[in-house]
Amino acid sequence: MTIKRQKHNNPNTMNLKQKTQNMMMVSSKIFSLLQFFALLNLFTVTFASTEEATALLKWKATFKNQDNSLLASWTQSSNACRDWYGVICFNGRVKTLNITNCGVIGTLYAFPFSSLPFLENLNLSNNNISGTIPPEIGNLTNLVYLDLNNNQISGTIPPQTGSLSKLQILRIFGNHLKGSIPEEIGYLRSLTDLSLSTNFLNGSIPASLGNLNNLSFLSLYDNQLSGSIPEEIGYLRSLTDLYLSTNFLNGSIPASLGNLNNLSFLSLYDNQLSGSIPEEIGYLRSLTDLYLSTNFLNGSIPASLGKLNNLSFLSLYDNKLSGSIPDEIGYLTSLTDLYLNNNFLNGSIPASLWNLKNLSFLSLSENQLSGSIPQEIGYLRSLTNLHLNNNFLNGSIPPEIGNLWSLSIIDLSINSLKGSIPASLGNLRNVQSMFLDENNLTEEIPLSVCNLTSLKILYLRRNNLKGKVPQCLGNISGLQVLTMSRNNLSGVIPSSISNLRSLQILDLGRNSLEGAIPQCFGNINTLQVFDVQNNKLSGTLSTNFSIGSSLISLNLHGNELEGEIPRSLANCKKLQVLDLGNNHLNDTFPMWLGTLLELRVLRLTSNKLYGPIRSSGAEIMFPDLRTIDLSNNAFSKDLPTSLFQHLEGMRTIDKTMKVPSYEGYGDYQDSIVVVSKGLKLEVVRILSLYTVIDLSNNKFEGHIPSVLGDLIALRVLNMSHNGLKGHIPPSLGSLSVVESLDLSFNQLSGEIPQQLASLTSLGFLNLSHNYLQGCIPQGPQFRTFENNSYEGNDGLRGYPVSKGCGNDPVPDTNYTVSALDDQESNSEFLNDFWKAALMGYGSGLCIGLSIMYFMISTGNPIWLARIIDEMEHKINTRRRKKQQGQRNHRRRNNHF
Repeated sequence: MTIKRQKHNNPNTMNLKQKTQNMMMVSSKIFSLLQFFALLNLFTVTFASTEEATALLKWKATFKNQDNSLLASWTQSSNACRDWYGVICFNGRVKTLNITNCGVIGTLYAFPFSSLPFLENLNLSNNNISGTIPPEIGNLTNLVYLDLNNNQISGTIPPQTGSLSKLQILRIFGNHLKGSIPEEIGYLRSLTDLSLSTNFLNGSIPASLGNLNNLSFLSLYDNQLSGSIPEEIGYLRSLTDLYLSTNFLNGSIPASLGNLNNLSFLSLYDNQLSGSIPEEIGYLRSLTDLYLSTNFLNGSIPASLGKLNNLSFLSLYDNKLSGSIPDEIGYLTSLTDLYLNNNFLNGSIPASLWNLKNLSFLSLSENQLSGSIPQEIGYLRSLTNLHLNNNFLNGSIPPEIGNLWSLSIIDLSINSLKGSIPASLGNLRNVQSMFLDENNLTEEIPLSVCNLTSLKILYLRRNNLKGKVPQCLGNISGLQVLTMSRNNLSGVIPSSISNLRSLQILDLGRNSLEGAIPQCFGNINTLQVFDVQNNKLSGTLSTNFSIGSSLISLNLHGNELEGEIPRSLANCKKLQVLDLGNNHLNDTFPMWLGTLLELRVLRLTSNKLYGPIRSSGAEIMFPDLRTIDLSNNAFSKDLPTSLFQHLEGMRTIDKTMKVPSYEGYGDYQDSIVVVSKGLKLEVVRILSLYTVIDLSNNKFEGHIPSVLGDLIALRVLNMSHNGLKGHIPPSLGSLSVVESLDLSFNQLSGEIPQQLASLTSLGFLNLSHNYLQGCIPQGPQFRTFENNSYEGNDGLRGYPVSKGCGNDPVPDTNYTVSALDDQESNSEFLNDFWKAALMGYGSGLCIGLSIMYFMISTGNPIWLARIIDEMEHKINTRRRKKQQGQRNHRRRNNHF
């Protein structure tokens, strides 16, 4: 039986085919759909990029400098992702915008914060962007890096910044931000770098910053932050750099900082921190730099600092630290810089410091260290800066210092070092500045000093050095400052010094130098200070000062110079101080000096100058002059009103005026000797507030010009011992800050102007030996003056010469003393600017009196003034009796 297989459709087979066909149809549809979505996506991306580009172009349109060359590529027709400067895209969306240093001048108000949702990196640093940070900055939720530093951004940090949850780096330093740091910054848990320094932020450091567990860099320096450093800063275990310096932070340094095991840089300097340095700082074994200077830290330096094996920089200067320097500092073998200056450290320099073989900068100055400088200092062969000045170190300078061949600066000044300058210092061929001044060094200056060919500054002043100024100093071609004043140097000034074409300050004053001043000195065009005062120099002043001279201060006071004042001084257009006093100069008044527009001090006292002072008729004469001393000469005739009319520098009380500044590295201070309140005073910093007119001991005649009352900045006016006549001008009552007024020994007549009673700053008044009459004015200040202020005026009445004048009451003694005490203690000028020795008693009297006049800081020695007044009174009385007797004797002889 044949069985035929019939052809038929298997249900399973049919289902499989159907499924396959269906799947193919579905796949086709899916593919078509994918194509559609791909095209749609491409269209969407293209559209989004166009939207971002358009938004950025709108922001650019607000810039004030549309011609910015770096952003010239930002145009509508170009591809933002491909062609625009500073723009980087991903998948057609702006991911990075970096236009640092592009010179943009604009604001952030039109910045498209909402149109850049994929922005991760935004760098607008180093431009000129101003205005505030809009709160819309919180829309950049994908932002990882934000840098707005070094712009002109102001206002506060918006709290919306706390919404930038992905932010890792936030830098807005170098702007004008103000207000407090928002607590919301503490929400940025991903933050690793936070820098808000160099702004005007105030308030306290928020404790919420302690939540930033990933933070490694925190910089808030140079703001106005106050309050204490929060303990929570100690939670930032990832922190490697902490900058909180130059703020107003107070309180103590939190011990919790000792938990920051990864910290390598800690800067807290220039704040108001107090208390002791916590021992826990010694736990920071990763620390390489520690800045705690310029605070109010006290107590001793903790020995635990010796455990910071990686420390290379330790700065504790300008605090109130006391006790000795711990030996443990010598364990810091990686140390390169050690600043312990400006504290109250005492004891000797520990020997362990000589183990610091890598040390290049050592500053222990301005402490109370004692003992000698150990010879082991010669082991510090890497040392470039050595500062041991302003201590109580004694003994001699160890010759081993000559082994420190890398030294650039050595400062041993203001100690008690003695002995000679070691010749080995001549080995320091790299030294540029050497300060050995204000010690007790003796013997001659070693010629080996001339081997210091790199030397720019040499200070040897205020020692007991003897011998000659080395001729070979002229070989140090780069020398800028040379001071050897107040020693026992003798011989002539070497002419070789004129070879120093970079010399700015030459101070050889107060020695025993003799001979003539080399003519060629006037050709050193760089010279700003030439001071040879109080020597034995002789000859004529024939120095020729060349055109283009830089001379600011010329002090030849107290020598034996003769002849005329050189006319070439008119070439010194920058001259501010000219002191030719106490010589034998024979000339008329140099009115031609009035053309020096910057001249502030002119002293021609105690010479042989003669004749009338004649005005040149120029419109501008001595416009900036503040001190003019013509005393003890033979000037004659009337005082020219025109001279005083041009003294514009005395017509305004300028409390902001500064002393002359000399370029280079010198700290030279001008000084003059003036007679004020009857005392000869050497006054330093003379040009800040000191204004003086001293015309005493001449042969002036005529009236006192009333125009003097316009010189309201005058503090000292001395016209005594002349032949002045007429009335005292009432205009002198306008000299509101005058402290010393001496018109004695003239031929003045009439009454004392009542206006003088209003001079509340007047501490010394001498109207004696005139022909004054009438009632003495009464006022709080006038009640402090005694008889010797008025003696020799037989026509005067009232206190203190008589019991009363009219209805004026006689004040009691207690009031007088109290008023004197108040006035003397309130004398701002004496407190701030008188520093020097009382050389003798002036006002034309010859009194053998020589005492020291110490720095007056809190009050004035009233007893001294009274003793001197009494002595003056007695001597004046004896002198008058003697003169009266001589006159009677002459009358008798003439009669016979």
